[in-house]
Amino acid sequence: MENTKQHGFSEFVNNKLMPPIMKFVNTKAIKALQDGMIYSLPFIIIGSVFLILSNIPIPAVAAWLTATGWSAFFTQAYTATFGVLSIWAVIGMAYVYVRNEGYEALPAGLTSLATFLLIQMMQIDNPLKGIMSSGLTNSAGNIAMTGKAVTANIDKLPSALQAFVTSPVTGVFNITWLGGQGMVGAIIVGLLVGWSYSAMIRKGWKITLPEQVPASVAKQFTAMIPAGIIITVAMFVFAIFKHFNTDLLQYVYNLLELPMQGLSDSLGGAIVIGFAVSFFWFFGVHGGLIVGTIAGVFLMPNTAANAALYHAGNLSLANGAHIVTNEFYNNFINLTGSGITIGLVVFALFAAKSAQVKTLGKIELVPAIFNINEPFLFGLPLVMNPLLAIPFFLTPVVIAISTYLVIYFGIVPPLNGVAAPWTTPAIISGFLIGGWKMAIWQACTLLISTGIYFPFAKKYDAYLLKQENAKEAAEAAGETVDAQ
Repeated sequence: MENTKQHGFSEFVNNKLMPPIMKFVNTKAIKALQDGMIYSLPFIIIGSVFLILSNIPIPAVAAWLTATGWSAFFTQAYTATFGVLSIWAVIGMAYVYVRNEGYEALPAGLTSLATFLLIQMMQIDNPLKGIMSSGLTNSAGNIAMTGKAVTANIDKLPSALQAFVTSPVTGVFNITWLGGQGMVGAIIVGLLVGWSYSAMIRKGWKITLPEQVPASVAKQFTAMIPAGIIITVAMFVFAIFKHFNTDLLQYVYNLLELPMQGLSDSLGGAIVIGFAVSFFWFFGVHGGLIVGTIAGVFLMPNTAANAALYHAGNLSLANGAHIVTNEFYNNFINLTGSGITIGLVVFALFAAKSAQVKTLGKIELVPAIFNINEPFLFGLPLVMNPLLAIPFFLTPVVIAISTYLVIYFGIVPPLNGVAAPWTTPAIISGFLIGGWKMAIWQACTLLISTGIYFPFAKKYDAYLLKQENAKEAAEAAGETVDAQ
C-alpha cells in the first residue's frame, strides 16, 4: 500500500507538476536570463577581490592603503566591475536571446545597453544635499563642519545661487542604477530588446546591402532599423516617465524589485529556497539550476547592496543589510553540494559497512570539498530514494533557518557581498564572505549536516549491506551447486 502511494505521488510530480515547470525553465526568456547572467560572473568575482582589498579588516593596513591612495584605486576597480553589475546583465541577456535565435548577436547587446542607459535620468543628487544633513568630513573621516553649519552658510547665499548649488548634477549616469538596484530593470530591458530585435530581423526589417560590401559593414547596417526602432520607442518611454518626474528604472525598482527582495530576504524565502533545490533534485531535475536562475534575479541585488554597505563601512542590518543573498544560497544552502551532503561523506568514510556506500564515499570526497555531489545524487542514489529523502530535504532547510537566525540575532555579521565562487571550499568561503565568525559558523553547519544524515545513512547502509550479503550468499550457493 505504501509503495502504491509513493508511486502515485511520483507519477503526479513527474507527469503533472514537472512538465509545466520544465516548459517554463526552457522558454527562450529564461534560457537568455540564465545564460546571459553568466557573462557578469567574471566581473563579479574580480570586483569582489578588489572589494576585499579596499576593506582589509586590519586597521594598520587599512590606514596605510588609504594614506598611499591604493584604497581609492581598489575602489575604482570594484566600481567598474561589480559596481556596474546591471550593465553586464543587460548586454548578456539580449546577446544570448538573439544568438539563440540564430542572428548576429553583438548589435543586439549594444542596443540593449543603449536602451538601458536611455530610460534612466542622467543625473544625481547634488553632494551638498547629503552634506547638509550628515555634515562635512575630512580625509581622516572626522566631521569638519556639521550639517547645520553647512546649511546655515548656504542660507546666506542669494536664492538663485542656493537653487543652483543644490540642484541635481546633470549629464552623468547614476551608478546606483547601473548596479544591483537596476537589476530587475536590466532583465526587463535585456529580454524585451532580445525578443523585439529578433522579431524584426525575422520579419525582414533590415537594410540589405550589395554583396560587394564587406560582411562586417553589411552586418551593422542589418542592425540599423531594429536598433533605431527600439531606441526610438525607449526615448518615448523615457519622455512619458520624465513627465511624472521619475524614470522606468525607479518605477520598476519600487513596484517589483523592492517587494521581491523583501520576500526573498525573509525567513520564509530562505526556507522555500532551501527546500526547492532538494525537491527538484529528488525527481532528477537540476534543482540548483532552476532555483539559482529564478532566485538569483532577486538575490544578486541583495548581494550588491551588501557589498556597497561593506565598502562604505556600514554593513549592518540596522543600515539595511540583507540576510539572504546570492552567497547565502551558494555557500550555505548548496554547501558541499545540493542537499548539503557532507554528512553522508563523513558517514561513508568512517562508519559505512556496505561496499557501495564505502566506494561512493571515497569517490565523493574530493568533489564534495568543491561543493559538487553528483556521485551521491546519481550513484548512491539520492534521486528518487525514499530512505534518504528526509535528510536530503531537511538539512538545507535547517541550515537555511539557523543561518538566517544567527545573522538576524547578530551572532555573526551579515554577508559582506564578496562573491566567492560556488566551488570555493567550505570554511574558506565562509571567511571570504563574512570573516572569521562566518567561517566558524560554516564549520558548525557541516556538523549539523553530519548529525542529520548519520542515522538515516546508517539505516540505508544496513539495507544495502543486507542486499550485498544476500547476493554473495546466492552466488556462493550457485557455485556450490555447479561444483556438485
